[in-house]
Amino acid sequence: MPRPQARPRTQHLQTAPFTDALPAEVVFRAAQMPADAAYPHHRHQWGEFVYAFSGVMEVRLATEHYLIPPQYGLWLPPDVDHTGMNRQEASFCSVYVMPQRAVRMPAQVCALTVSPLLHGLLEHLRQTPPALAQGASHERLLQVVLDQLEVAPVSGSYLPTSSDPLLAPVLQALEAAPGDPRSVAEWAAFAHTTERTLMRRCQSQLGMTLAEWRQRLRTVKAMALLEAGEKVEHIAQDLGYASTSAFIAMFRRLTGATPDGHRKGR
Repeated sequence: MPRPQARPRTQHLQTAPFTDALPAEVVFRAAQMPADAAYPHHRHQWGEFVYAFSGVMEVRLATEHYLIPPQYGLWLPPDVDHTGMNRQEASFCSVYVMPQRAVRMPAQVCALTVSPLLHGLLEHLRQTPPALAQGASHERLLQVVLDQLEVAPVSGSYLPTSSDPLLAPVLQALEAAPGDPRSVAEWAAFAHTTERTLMRRCQSQLGMTLAEWRQRLRTVKAMALLEAGEKVEHIAQDLGYASTSAFIAMFRRLTGATPDGHRKGR
């Protein structure tokens, strides 16, 4: 999920909800973000799990830029400098966890796979009226959420990046134009290297082929466009697919749903 990219222009600056202390050891908070919104650079002594119910949230660290597609949430350990943002309107939640309750959570920033059970728990909390979001039963529910987070599969980076001098310019060019149809050989020529060298760098730096990385990039781009109401045919064309059916097949393979199914489900 991380990628190098210039900070998008934001129109709506948000205020971080907690600065000095949390009201409890585990806190759930849901929020609606307008398009082109951002939380300013900040850090806190507690951990934070971020999950987007709709839209695509983005989190920038010192050297990495994470996208949060719907199958994943992002875990930020305590004392991590970060900035949150989104391009389209987004509905998301955060689960804040004090260090003494986060000892079984990953020590590094990472993506966590969100199971149907965890999604259902977070959705239930989002729909819970404020008057009921307290007391022993609410605390037990938050503990179940924390239990699920502790055992959630660590997915590493959905869209990893690299500072490799040969690979980085290729990734940046694809990020700027995900529909660029150039082949691996053509990208190797662009990077002034051989196709074999570029393929080796992709495997060592990204853990996948350039073709797979490009498909993941296109999937994330498509999610944002679907949320914005764009037609599937237009998205397929913008992302460089020869046909709408080819785009739908790729999207279903990577997400488990068709573009229209994803849009309705989200």
